[in-house]
Amino acid sequence: MTDSIILQRVPLGFQWPTTDPFLFCVHHLDRYPNGNGAFGPQASLAGRSIGNDFQPLDGWRMYHGSTVPGFPEHPHRGFETVTFARKGFIDHSDSMGASARFGRGDVQWMTAGKGVVHSEMFPLLDTEGPNTVELFQIWMNLPAVDKMVEPYFTMLWSGNIPVHHHVDDAGIATDVTVIAGSYAGIAAPTPPPASWASRAEAEVAMWHVVIGAGGTITLPPAANPDTNRVLYVFEGSVAIDGEDVAGETGVVVIADRAAPLRAGDTGAEILVLQGRPIGEPVAQYGPFVMNTRAEIDQAFTDYRRTGFGGWPWDTPDPVHGGDAERFARHADGRVEQPESLARP
Repeated sequence: MTDSIILQRVPLGFQWPTTDPFLFCVHHLDRYPNGNGAFGPQASLAGRSIGNDFQPLDGWRMYHGSTVPGFPEHPHRGFETVTFARKGFIDHSDSMGASARFGRGDVQWMTAGKGVVHSEMFPLLDTEGPNTVELFQIWMNLPAVDKMVEPYFTMLWSGNIPVHHHVDDAGIATDVTVIAGSYAGIAAPTPPPASWASRAEAEVAMWHVVIGAGGTITLPPAANPDTNRVLYVFEGSVAIDGEDVAGETGVVVIADRAAPLRAGDTGAEILVLQGRPIGEPVAQYGPFVMNTRAEIDQAFTDYRRTGFGGWPWDTPDPVHGGDAERFARHADGRVEQPESLARP
């Protein structure tokens, strides 16, 4: 057994490196100005590469949006997207006919499966003040047997996502938000049925850990030695089993060993992604993730032929009005709102 629990350190840029079964992780933090009344920024867009704006000029980006920031209609096949929205709002629309507005700690989980088209727009609702948007978007692979399942969309509302509250011997608090998997006997909401996370043996976990200044907590070990675990220290700093780790650093650790953490003087925020590897070949091109290049070519052929069901919206970048109420409208017409589903 190595003396150090840390296997690797990597700097965090815009797109964070991941380990199997994860494919992609981005921490979006955009400090948008006042809205202009049409859900875009009350600011000049001059100097931006509209349609492909990923430079954080003035602290924010338009991404692929032209009037409203975000990601207009685009296809996916062969994997899942998990979007953890911490600040601001995200408007979702998809080719299944589902739509949603979410934020304030909500998580949207979508299994693309055999093919789906969706949009993710960031409507700037406040015309009198700033509109900060912060979210994590995580892509998780599907095994070959599930890559062509029917698409699936679900919302995990913040009131239904459990939080483990820990207070150390010095009285300093840590909160662990359990998005996937379990922590200290607390189980996350049920993931989509075909997700790799739906298999108990896969040991998938997604935890958001917030440690107060100087606080301590020990992450429990995973059960299996082949499980991958990465700690993304994106705010503050932390010591992991006594080894100092600066902010903006990803740390691959030995998953089946407990991980004692001590936050630095300003506290720490950490995203933990864990899972047993799927261990299959990955062929990825843009929005499609399959096992072979031939399957990627087939995905493009199928998308050109069918549009993955077509786009039922009258614009590529739908926004769901000026009301700040969160909701989800499913393809079968069922409507849900977070207040009616929150845990007691």
